[in-house]
Amino acid sequence: MSTSEPVLLGRKRALPSCPNPLFLKWLTELRDEAKEKRQKTQYTYQKAISSLNKYPLPLQNAKEAKILQNFGDGICKILDEKLQQYYRENDPGSEAPIHNLPKGAPPPGRPDNSVAPSRKKNAAGDQGKDRGGGGRGGRKKREYMPQRRSGGYAVLLTLYRQSQIPGSKGYMFKLELQAEAQLLCDKSFTVPDLGSKYTAWSSVSTLVQKSLVMKTHNPARYSLTEEGLALAERLESVERERKDGPEQGRERLRGEGEEGSGPEVVDLTGSDEEEKEKVNEHPTEMLASVAQPASKGDRVFCSGKAQEPQAVSRKPNGECLPPGSYDIVLCVDFIETTGGTGHRKQELVKELRRNGVNFDIRKLNVGDFLWVAREKVAPVPGQLRGPVSRELVLDYIIERKRMDDLCGSIIDGRFREQKFRLKRCGLRRPVYLVEECGAAASHLSLPEATLQQAIVNTQVVDRFFVKRVQDVRESAAYLTVMTRHLTKLYQNRTLICRSRELEGDGGSDEEERGVPSCSLISFAEFNLDAVKNKCQTVRDVFARQLMQISGLSGDKAAAILENYSTPHSLLTAYEQCANEAEREKLLSSIRYGKLKRNLGPALSRTLYQLYCTQGALT
Repeated sequence: MSTSEPVLLGRKRALPSCPNPLFLKWLTELRDEAKEKRQKTQYTYQKAISSLNKYPLPLQNAKEAKILQNFGDGICKILDEKLQQYYRENDPGSEAPIHNLPKGAPPPGRPDNSVAPSRKKNAAGDQGKDRGGGGRGGRKKREYMPQRRSGGYAVLLTLYRQSQIPGSKGYMFKLELQAEAQLLCDKSFTVPDLGSKYTAWSSVSTLVQKSLVMKTHNPARYSLTEEGLALAERLESVERERKDGPEQGRERLRGEGEEGSGPEVVDLTGSDEEEKEKVNEHPTEMLASVAQPASKGDRVFCSGKAQEPQAVSRKPNGECLPPGSYDIVLCVDFIETTGGTGHRKQELVKELRRNGVNFDIRKLNVGDFLWVAREKVAPVPGQLRGPVSRELVLDYIIERKRMDDLCGSIIDGRFREQKFRLKRCGLRRPVYLVEECGAAASHLSLPEATLQQAIVNTQVVDRFFVKRVQDVRESAAYLTVMTRHLTKLYQNRTLICRSRELEGDGGSDEEERGVPSCSLISFAEFNLDAVKNKCQTVRDVFARQLMQISGLSGDKAAAILENYSTPHSLLTAYEQCANEAEREKLLSSIRYGKLKRNLGPALSRTLYQLYCTQGALT
């Protein structure tokens, strides 16, 4: 190799060469020429250069470059002209190789004088080192290894142990993954350290980037890739050996990951401080309970205390609140305290304070009032922020409506949508709190009889409990009585956190007899799932479209979606029918609701006319 060939300076690692060096050389010349003339096309050429550097395959001609980003007709035409000229100059009778630069030519985009004279002498030796992998640029990349009891370490181990459970679903949701991984991590997955914006959960993005963890679906599901499974197995084996000797496990982990150099230890939580090794490990029973389901004779740990299995049954995410460890708190949507008639809304807050109600104002994505069981936590000495309290949502949620608001929601369609969202929110006892306007109801856009009928339908058809009050004071009094009733109802009960994805929303026999449910949803999961303007699938939009039809309730729409999840599937079914009479009766036999009634021929005919009529509907 000639000593005059340049050497790349300032590179920590050797970059792969571009498989299209001629195109790259010509684009670089065009960019430099435009830059000298101060033309804005220099930025266009620079974008094309970036796209070409990322493309890993060789291009045979300029037309193939159109598939790349920032390659328009103009750039491709210029490259094609240069390519034809290149063929004429080299050998008109045969196509010269276009994927190799002419001998002795400098690399594209770099002038000949970019190499220091002192380095030209050793160019051949340096190039050989890079190719052989022995030089600095070609040094073997270190293996990634998370620090023990860091966020990445806890997530990998938790996903691995969950996958080893017989009958495991193979993935975990965010909330249950955070709850299980917290036992294996020294940092919080939800609250950042003082002076930092990172939590232990920040490590998940790094795991996804390194192809160790795979994130799919919405809500997100997290699972291990093949590389992540192999790494997690090694972490698990070392964790088991730590019971016999911590130093042996540490040396074994280093020995597996190094060949001439040790594994890279990375703290993914964003903190620059080195975490100290803890001498006292967690009880082995608690670690084993994460890897294996609770069986007869096992002990379940709740809030640091062991309880017998007959008293508490282990749930998938393992969170529970024993009696006396939580307070019942009323949550008020901030919309109920701001905007509109400020005096009336502030009066509600004043009445609740006057009655001594423990309440909290926050954003609720569905409903106006609900109750949570908030864990009692003591402040930690020496820390500015105390531990985060866990919150489980009780099965009672209230939608408050004044008569004028009820009238407006019926006109704009919010009334049916709100009832549908309340049914699907995961709480089993929805309540409609209706405030009467008295004489003002006679001046509304809809007749009072229509509003009264809507209230009755909410109670009889939708099976909501309806409470009628006269004014804001009575509303506050009802909320006060409900808070005290729920406090007494749950005072001696152990509450267990359940996940909506893992369990159904149906109630048990005890709930039918009036016994309150002790299997509750966490507030974070409840409020996240109730977001109104989240990303919608075709199925969600189709459901909303169906519910705009008069007489088609949420239960009927859900029954139709079970058979035809998209408009395309419904139209395909209509096309397969033999005649028009069969199309009109296609949906009539679909059963809906708890009583499993038929949808009926009238509604089936209406849907057929809506989706299959050509032109305007009459």
